[in-house]
Amino acid sequence: MVFVPSPTHGGHSVTPVEQPPTPVKLVIAGGFGVGKTTTVGSISEIRPLTTEAAITEVAAGVDDLTHTPGKTTTTVAMDFGCITIDPTLKLYLFGTPGQDRFGFMWDDLMAGALGGLVIVDTRRLDDCYAAVDYFEHKDVPFAVAVNAFDGEVEHDLDEVRWALDIAEHVPLIVFDARNTGSVRDALLVVLEVALARAEAAVAP
Repeated sequence: MVFVPSPTHGGHSVTPVEQPPTPVKLVIAGGFGVGKTTTVGSISEIRPLTTEAAITEVAAGVDDLTHTPGKTTTTVAMDFGCITIDPTLKLYLFGTPGQDRFGFMWDDLMAGALGGLVIVDTRRLDDCYAAVDYFEHKDVPFAVAVNAFDGEVEHDLDEVRWALDIAEHVPLIVFDARNTGSVRDALLVVLEVALARAEAAVAP
């Protein structure tokens, strides 16, 4: 909050002026069909911007729909939403496309991001290697969130950490992409990691 002069009968007083919340960019990443669009849509305080396109017969031959037989659309550019955490902080969420053929867009989406959330489907761990590797290579703080499809995960977290070769300092959690509170908690984990990195960078 800042103060500006305000005229009064006997002189001047000060009037508080509310500052807008600090904008923070986070990226939601992961493989095809892991729940990125659902995650953004579950928590966004605005109607999410999505770039969904119908899955054609050609795309169906490229993308594995074995575990997502009801999926008829896919993100071809990005998802976008936002959520105000408190009066001082507002998160802007950018969801990446999951297919490798759209990987060229990731650098643009990552520009200026404070951190990221990599969503994992334990039925298709192979699809998540690229996202984990990307964040590690870019040295961007991130957390890994296992999406509990139907309330269940097929492997425990120690197995997932080992299979994806996730470093011990990277948080690994279970969440439900359909649940607002669960998504909020996952994003707060990312913020904690990013804040710890920033504090370590300025420590004497």
